[in-house]
Amino acid sequence: MSIVTLEVEVPSTFPAYRVFKAFSDFDIIAPKVNPQVFKSIETIEGNGDVGTIKIFTFGDGVPFKSAKYKVDALDISNNSYSYSFIEGDNLMGILDTINYHIKVVSSEGGCVFKQTVKYNCKGDEKPSEEFLEKEKELYENTYKAIEDYAAAHPETY
Repeated sequence: MSIVTLEVEVPSTFPAYRVFKAFSDFDIIAPKVNPQVFKSIETIEGNGDVGTIKIFTFGDGVPFKSAKYKVDALDISNNSYSYSFIEGDNLMGILDTINYHIKVVSSEGGCVFKQTVKYNCKGDEKPSEEFLEKEKELYENTYKAIEDYAAAHPETY
């Protein structure tokens, strides 16, 4: 089994805790700010902590219909969150899982949103470079949309 890794880093002028709080509400915010990608996100088991299982229903802007993911780790004090897609057509028949690790790190003048994505391939076939570039762009655009949403709702974030 091989692993393909994608790194995403987006600087922000917001404090790390505000960015992490907004991303903690991803299920609510993502379908509002990017419905072409995220039609809905529904918790089917758990309360958001480690072990929680959620169903993503994707929008018309992506070639996938749905996926199931599991929360692997949550460390609010360190602004980090990990989860894995474990089922769904987003695995494209070539992936066992897709693991995500998000960490929001304080920096001078704000923070840096860091996301590491690991595509765990079943065999020799891997996601194409074109696919990975589109994924990275999607993650960056989604981050910016969520940040804009948080900025527009300072009473919550």
